Amino acid sequence: MRRRPGLSVRLKLTLSYAGFLAVAGALLLAVVWVFLLRYVPDNTKGLLGIAPNRYLLVRTFAPAAAVAMVFLLGFGLVGGWILAGRMLAPLTRITAAARTAGNGSLAHRIRMEGRQDEFRELADAFDTMLEQLESHVAEQQRFAANASHELRTPLAISQTMLDVARRDPTRDRDELLERLQAVNTRAIDLTEALLLLGRSDRGNFIRESVDLSLVVEEAAETLLPLAEQRGITLDITGGATRTSGSAELLLRMVTNLVQNAIVHNLPAGGTMTVHTEAQGDASVVRVENTGRPLPPELVPTLTEPFQRGTERARTDEHAGVGLGLAIVHSIVRAHDGTLDLVPRPAGGLLVTVRLPGTP
Repeated sequence: MRRRPGLSVRLKLTLSYAGFLAVAGALLLAVVWVFLLRYVPDNTKGLLGIAPNRYLLVRTFAPAAAVAMVFLLGFGLVGGWILAGRMLAPLTRITAAARTAGNGSLAHRIRMEGRQDEFRELADAFDTMLEQLESHVAEQQRFAANASHELRTPLAISQTMLDVARRDPTRDRDELLERLQAVNTRAIDLTEALLLLGRSDRGNFIRESVDLSLVVEEAAETLLPLAEQRGITLDITGGATRTSGSAELLLRMVTNLVQNAIVHNLPAGGTMTVHTEAQGDASVVRVENTGRPLPPELVPTLTEPFQRGTERARTDEHAGVGLGLAIVHSIVRAHDGTLDLVPRPAGGLLVTVRLPGTP
């Protein structure tokens, strides 16, 4: 934004300091006149016949007062300029850091030393903002790189299969079409997941009152055949609990959690429980399942895009695209909620979603 040139803050403070000193000096002279000089007799004998009269005192005092006023004005200008420079030095460092960040360098930090004051509080807040921006940009860059890699993989597989079919016309066409369809389906699922993740991150959805217990029942009914196929016992508990948000996104959130709990379970005889309840001003959904023990250091990475984890990677038809819990985390964040992942000592995972409740 172009602005008209104006006085610097340092010059304004300098003029303010000098003006304050000049006004203080003038007030002091006024006090001397009001409470001292005007009570001195203005006659030839002076005060009690031994002291100078008012005329002589004024002639003696006025030049000295004028010199003092000039000195105060000069001292205010020089001292104010130096003092304002020292006071505004932290602001200069903050401005330089802001310009550096504006040029694309987010690694720079102010790290202002000294005791706490307004400027150092501003510098610390600016450092925190830069740290968050750098982390967010790095996360977006990793996401873009991973998304490009994930999208390129099915396309490269399709291209390879088509090249093989072109070189070998006798190859079974039905097998080729079936494999192409599987690869294309995976690419479509990945694209839809990316679009959903972007939509939930933007938070541009219409909010309405949603009963999470009904959402859980719908998701469980949809995934019940998958649970039965894998021999997983699915148990729904709890009562009605309402929140405000997008019914579509909340259904996807619960569906991802339930599917994740089914897929990453024991090979046979596993169990999982989905519980809904209202806790004060919060609406809670808990999804708990059996499964392999999870290393504690693996749990924080499960909500990162394309981070499946070596202990949770699947090779079957429900391998997914590595965005299930990332989408859940994004939807929960867009609904002003929290997501907690806790590994169970006996194996499996306890996922707790807390969303703002509504009456």
